[in-house]
Amino acid sequence: MTASRTISVSINGEVLTGDAAPRMLLADFLRDVLGKTGTHVGCEHGVCGACTIIVDGVAARSCLMFAVQAEGADIKTVEGLADGDDLHPLQKLFSEHRALQCGYCTPGMLMTAIDLVESNSSLTTEDIKVGMSAALCRCTGYEGIIKAVTAYAEQVHGKPVRQESDNG
Repeated sequence: MTASRTISVSINGEVLTGDAAPRMLLADFLRDVLGKTGTHVGCEHGVCGACTIIVDGVAARSCLMFAVQAEGADIKTVEGLADGDDLHPLQKLFSEHRALQCGYCTPGMLMTAIDLVESNSSLTTEDIKVGMSAALCRCTGYEGIIKAVTAYAEQVHGKPVRQESDNG
């Protein structure tokens, strides 16, 4: 049996440490060792996006990473979005635009959207549709999600998101 390793990561600005077996997935480490249960595990194959977090500034599927790969990383999870009772602007927009139903995919959707918007200052509606297709939801029709992410992009970048017709 391979010995576990002590892993230290910064999660939402707090340095946390825990022990992980060499092949323990980051999603399991976050949930089971560090108690950060906001990150959900869906397909366990990197397809659905429910486990999306931001690692060192880039969206990542925590079900596809080993905990040992995250040693020393700066990780942002859904738990770090709200400030106490004050929701993050994107969380407010998801509520206003009815962009969630059961909520299982919502943490991954939020983290995917934040990475998409914050890493691209000239998004189009098509960019948002394509970018958000990386996070699957079985409950909604995506219309509210696209509206919420569009509104968030407009808030963050201070300009309207360019609309694109279906004809290009």
